[in-house]
Amino acid sequence: MNRRRFKTIKYVILIAGALVMIFPFFWSLMTSFKDLREILQNPFSLIPRQFTIKNYLSVFRKVPFARYLLNSAVVASVTTLLQLGTASLAAFAFARMRFKGRDLLFYTFLATMMVPQQVVMIPQYLVVMSLNLENSYTGLIIPHAATAISIFFLRQFFLTIPQDLEDVATIDGCGALRILMNVFLPLTRPAMATIAIFSFMWSWNNYFWPLLVISEPEMRTVQLGLAMFKSEGGIQWGEFMAATVVATLPIMIAYFIAQKQFVKGITLTGLKG
Repeated sequence: MNRRRFKTIKYVILIAGALVMIFPFFWSLMTSFKDLREILQNPFSLIPRQFTIKNYLSVFRKVPFARYLLNSAVVASVTTLLQLGTASLAAFAFARMRFKGRDLLFYTFLATMMVPQQVVMIPQYLVVMSLNLENSYTGLIIPHAATAISIFFLRQFFLTIPQDLEDVATIDGCGALRILMNVFLPLTRPAMATIAIFSFMWSWNNYFWPLLVISEPEMRTVQLGLAMFKSEGGIQWGEFMAATVVATLPIMIAYFIAQKQFVKGITLTGLKG
């Protein structure tokens, strides 16, 4: 009986936490279907008295929001692919290859996780400007093509793979790159999916870096595009909430597609140090 009661309490707490997390998005969604007068009169009401889609139509008419979505999709997708590639190569070297100074190099590289992003942003900006990469996809992508957290995350997963699999592949004549491609990567889909989701989400939501390197309107990302719904008279709340909902959907779709692998990756990674 006590066990059943404990299980019930646990589910009640989890459901309550889920509702707290979902509520802001639900409120934004409902607000996006209200006209401005109703929003100002009843800002805390959840269900609109009369549903309208004019806010969504205005989002794409008022600004080139579709272009902003495309820019963010390109930047987030390419950044994710590059992070997966660099993390795979570096993590395999740190986890399986033996060379002088490996551990020192790994811990030194890991120490960069302690450096605030704001500290390295100015050097990155100066490099991008010196290479004339402003207002380009390259300038948005290259500074974030590799991250210490992705390498550390994948290294922890590689350490859980039995040594026997690598030994068998070596006996069959496989080199290090072939072992990585044919043995390790097929077994690391949960970890790769986890890294991909985090990388895509971070890149999609990144606001400050595009704000630094982008000045041309057609190269704005979706986060910069959201600022277009603020005028001298204040924020256009209906349009702003509609744009926010549209900007959130790609991340939600990406998560639901890779949900099973994501949960499995979080569960398995880090079992071995």
